[in-house]
Amino acid sequence: MCRLLAYLGSPILLDRILTKPEHSLVVQSYQPREMNSGLLNADGFGIGWYHAQKDAPPFTYKNILPIWNDTNLSSLGRYVESRCILGAVRSATSGQAVDLSNCQPFEYQQLLCVHNGRIESFRETLARPLRDRLSDNAYKSIKGSTDSEHFFALIIEELHNNPTATITKAMHNALLALDQLVKSYDTTASANMIVTDGQQLVASRFATNTQTPSLYWLRDDPTYPESIVIASEPLFAGNWHPVAEQSILSVGQDLNVQITQV
Repeated sequence: MCRLLAYLGSPILLDRILTKPEHSLVVQSYQPREMNSGLLNADGFGIGWYHAQKDAPPFTYKNILPIWNDTNLSSLGRYVESRCILGAVRSATSGQAVDLSNCQPFEYQQLLCVHNGRIESFRETLARPLRDRLSDNAYKSIKGSTDSEHFFALIIEELHNNPTATITKAMHNALLALDQLVKSYDTTASANMIVTDGQQLVASRFATNTQTPSLYWLRDDPTYPESIVIASEPLFAGNWHPVAEQSILSVGQDLNVQITQV
């Protein structure tokens, strides 16, 4: 299980959300409070963000070192400012390679994606059936070997099949497809996913035949006014709300939160 966070709102420096909170991603990497499995998130990390003023493709910074060992993060965090930020620390599923191709966030055109969860025995169960659902375009978007990126490709497929669909609708359809596959192949899956295009955040808290990982949201905290934060675990004391199980949370630039059941 990994730990995730996302920020959307007024421009802030990366370190204000990534490293300064008392229960930041750095702390969650070695002392998580609500992980369903595993003890540490030491198999790399990644950050994604969008330019604060320009309409440009997203930027990413990834490392296979534990986040607490990265000597560049503090300098990067003090320099880069953004309105939309994603972060993840990784606890690799047994058998999956610890390399940069498997580090999150995953990127496709203007989209960034982070995922917390797993498909049990992915290679032996859903790897091939899931790939069979993908067009060449979505399949070629996969750079690594993780179940996480394959599920992101399923969302990409939904967006290609219906260009007018929202990210929320694409995620909803992808979760229904995943649920169907999991039940057909008698396995388990959890899919806490956050996808953004820099203008909105769409997050799921979802599982089939297994415990649902934790996920919270907070809006307009005094420390982060005019913003929303989504995280696997609360970053600090505040008015955090748990995301309902089997649901999708969507928020746009107006910061209005919409929650739909899957």
